[in-house]
Amino acid sequence: MDAENAKIPQATAKRLPLYYRFINNLHSQGKMRVSSKELSEAVKVDSATIRRDFSYFGALGKKGYGYNVEYLLSFFRQTLDQDETTNVALIGVGNLGTAFLNYNFMKNNNTKIEVAFDAKDDRIGQTVGGVPIKHIDDLEKHMDGISVAILTVPSSAAQGIADRLVEAGISGVLNFTPARITVPNSVRVHHIDLAVELQALVYFLKHYPLDEEEDN
Repeated sequence: MDAENAKIPQATAKRLPLYYRFINNLHSQGKMRVSSKELSEAVKVDSATIRRDFSYFGALGKKGYGYNVEYLLSFFRQTLDQDETTNVALIGVGNLGTAFLNYNFMKNNNTKIEVAFDAKDDRIGQTVGGVPIKHIDDLEKHMDGISVAILTVPSSAAQGIADRLVEAGISGVLNFTPARITVPNSVRVHHIDLAVELQALVYFLKHYPLDEEEDN
């Protein structure tokens, strides 16, 4: 995303990939235009929020016409740097890490796991989902061209691995461990704690019924 668009709200920025995925699907189906209502129903974001999100980028559509799918696709591709590949390293080839390697973001042409690391000798030298597994001791030898890392290691190892990634020049970390790692301000970390997300979901199910949300 360029500097001109860097000041949009973070909540809006997080929704952009959702919009892009749906628009890309519409384009594949040969659809020429889409309304904010159709977008809303597909990505589960209300129409007013979609219009507000789009307004940060100027006039992306016309009232009474909706949005031109091909134009939106081109816009989001450029905004999300879809023509530039981001190489990713995966640290920790357990059950979750293996799932990531097999999936390897196949629907995102601009993101690819290039190398994985683990500490268990029986995994070293294997290839999972086309991705070679290296020993964690050799991490620094295989980080050329890697700007993002996914952490799926035990919590106790997270900070030490994060320190090494920082030294290796990493720019972003997607942290799937419960540990809250500390990195310099020049490195961005997104924490994803699946247990916390599940607890939050259960809480919302009990205390915020969907029919009440719709009524409001």
